[in-house]
Amino acid sequence: MHRGYSYFTSFVLTAALASPMAFAQQDDQRQHQDQAQQRDQRDQQQERNNNSENQQRVYDRSHHDYHQWNDNEDHAYRQYLAENHKDYRDFKNTSRRQQTKYWNWRHSHPDQRQQDNHSDHDNHQE
Repeated sequence: MHRGYSYFTSFVLTAALASPMAFAQQDDQRQHQDQAQQRDQRDQQQERNNNSENQQRVYDRSHHDYHQWNDNEDHAYRQYLAENHKDYRDFKNTSRRQQTKYWNWRHSHPDQRQQDNHSDHDNHQE
């Protein structure tokens, strides 16, 4: 009986000494998982920010519609500036009057690809 009690005591003592190490290892694993999750969330947010920088929804007040400001729209805007002998200025920094002039020009100059498809006259959404 004394020998069984000695084994049981040794087992309990070993378990008591090993548990803090096991908990510490679990905490380390959780911390690494949390850091990886935060990195993933940060990367996803950065990707969303990059996408939103490359494509924004812009409201055309005079025609009461929205345009996707993407590479295609930027190309059309630069063409408008060249045809009107104007220096490049970021569209969002132009006056409302200048923006209206651009949208009037844009509605009368549809994308060739969309014109061929007989679709709406430019890349916009109502």
